[in-house]
Amino acid sequence: MAAVNRHLYGANGHVTFLGAGPGDPGLLTLRAVEALAQADVLVADPEVHAVVRSHARAGVDVPLQAVDDTDHETCATVAGAADLVMAAARNGKRVVRAVAGDPGLDADAAQEMLVCAAEGITFEVVPGVAAAVGVPAYAGVPLRDAHGTDVRFVDARTADERCWTEMGASDATVVISTTLETVTAAASELVAAGRKPDTPLTVTIAGTTTRQRTWSATLGTLAQTLKQAKVLPSADGGQPVIAVVGERSAPAQRDQLAWFESKPLFGWNVLVPRTREQSASLSEQLRSYGAVPAEVPTIAVEPPRTPQQMERAVKGLVTGRYEWIAFTSVNAVKAVREKFEEYGLDARAFAGIKVAAVGEQTARALVEFGVKPDLVPSGEQSAAGLLEDWPPYDPVFDPIDRVFLPRADIATETLVAGLIELGWEVDDVTAYRTVRASPPPATTREMIKGGGFDAVLFTSSSTVRNLVGIAGKPHNVTVIACIGPATAKTAEEHGLRVDVMSPEPSVHRLAEALADFGAERRAAALEAGEAVKRPSEKRPTRRRTRS
Repeated sequence: MAAVNRHLYGANGHVTFLGAGPGDPGLLTLRAVEALAQADVLVADPEVHAVVRSHARAGVDVPLQAVDDTDHETCATVAGAADLVMAAARNGKRVVRAVAGDPGLDADAAQEMLVCAAEGITFEVVPGVAAAVGVPAYAGVPLRDAHGTDVRFVDARTADERCWTEMGASDATVVISTTLETVTAAASELVAAGRKPDTPLTVTIAGTTTRQRTWSATLGTLAQTLKQAKVLPSADGGQPVIAVVGERSAPAQRDQLAWFESKPLFGWNVLVPRTREQSASLSEQLRSYGAVPAEVPTIAVEPPRTPQQMERAVKGLVTGRYEWIAFTSVNAVKAVREKFEEYGLDARAFAGIKVAAVGEQTARALVEFGVKPDLVPSGEQSAAGLLEDWPPYDPVFDPIDRVFLPRADIATETLVAGLIELGWEVDDVTAYRTVRASPPPATTREMIKGGGFDAVLFTSSSTVRNLVGIAGKPHNVTVIACIGPATAKTAEEHGLRVDVMSPEPSVHRLAEALADFGAERRAAALEAGEAVKRPSEKRPTRRRTRS
């Protein structure tokens, strides 16, 4: 890579000054993702390190990063970032210098660009979403309306008396970058300069992230509003905020336009007790509802203790032993696929064999393998639903009467018994074993037992038993959501109150049901004139026993 870079950029390397946006990883541009994937060296400000790191290629050199997960001290100061950038560029490296917001509004980045120019090092600028623009958009605060108005941007750290005087004499919308502990002083400066005390404003902290909070007030009532909300005084007063001042950003508009904070599960910490591979799409769906998913594996998948039975069955597929193969889980598809790869086989080995999948997720896993299932339940996605659509054995139309059923070692006998009743012979083969996973970290266990999670999704009876076994019982305030009646019964047997039930046994419908629950809960609070709070924010001082 270094040799290629020297060919493209000469003896020196190349620097990409990249805007990482105000906090939401989804706001990275396509060009930013492309540049990160090509970087030899990544130098990122600590506050955006997590946003950009996942897009960098494996093996990228990251000289400026957190020491560990418990504190966020850095190996080198941001002030020393320019030295790191230049040292790598002089060695012919392709460097990405990532900053919060937009590089064009970062004075340090501008200085680093000048140094590159002075040394003849080529560079490019990839703009990012500036916090002063992105945060109001996420807060539901339009900076202009159909009548139009001037928009002024002010950095309270560098604003002088002349600046405040101009803003006070203007009717422009003013976007102020400041901190939580100094925002009231900025409001006072505007009032002293001539702005009316009843001028509306909004203050947003942690903008574009699921920790975002916005307060509506006026210039004259801001201090009282933050005090009543118990925001100030605070040890976290140094956190950056964006304040928007002006009649065009009236709170009445925000009530209708606050799309982000009004998501049904906004800010909810949701526990997803599944294997990491299974939870990826579910976690993404939860994020779309505003939740913060925490993936805690409760089940580990391992090969069968005696692989010979599985080996014989796979060979039987090739030799024409089976009329059908039925997959009851994504893990079963994975187990057969791995065995195929071991033998040098691919999806063509399924030629002439009918394939059944218990549900949509399993069907998708088969399609990714190159196999289109012949049978997926038209109704309930379960063993019972599969049996309802399964044809009985007919010796005239079915030359072979045998079904291959690869599944877990703890699977129920419902499908086997039903197939036998329909006249089929079944080779019930253990394709994989499910074992209890290791306990999660102590901090996660305390969150589970102490009510730190707002909800937990149980996708099977085994996830209930295993989570309670490795981490303890969820707190009484935690919303319990179950994928079906059997899982709900197991949860109740463990002393848990079931709040949400999926209308059908699908993890995605379960997530939808939880979102509906959150939306109803939010609507009820607003109708009662109460503040919208997450379940974890209503923890009692003493733990209550579930009935």
